[in-house]
Amino acid sequence: MPKFLRTIRFDNSDDHVFERAAGSGEWAVPGGFVFSGLEQAAITGKVKQAFSNGFLSLDSFSHATFVTIGETDAETIMSLSLRLADHFVAAYGAPDRGAALPIARGEIDFACELANGQPVNTVLAIVRSFDDEGGIHEEYRTVSMPGEAPHARVWDVEEDGDA
Repeated sequence: MPKFLRTIRFDNSDDHVFERAAGSGEWAVPGGFVFSGLEQAAITGKVKQAFSNGFLSLDSFSHATFVTIGETDAETIMSLSLRLADHFVAAYGAPDRGAALPIARGEIDFACELANGQPVNTVLAIVRSFDDEGGIHEEYRTVSMPGEAPHARVWDVEEDGDA
């Protein structure tokens, strides 16, 4: 079963840091393409927050700070590909769905690759920056939940020699 990225919210902070915040449970991609072609100086305020730390929802085309790994099916993956291709036409001027679909499929495939190596419910964060040549660089990090610590063994059970 394929895995994919889903937005997750631990509180309402995304409502304050992004122009538009994604709801919890929306399918998502990293979405760095949103910022391609923008001058570094133009990326300020809430746009900078989305650039630096935002995943792009494929439901509302808004941003989320965190995603979790979820399972899906091939039909949903195809539907997401078509939805993203249609978004490329509507928002970025792609000539038609057919021309946009290979690019959309590449984004969807990349999100699947990120997810497939992780256990379900793993939480990921993104850190995006410009490199020295002005290209966009992305790093992904696994996020551990506060208070989660590995369990430690506090005793051993040994065979009693007198039994």
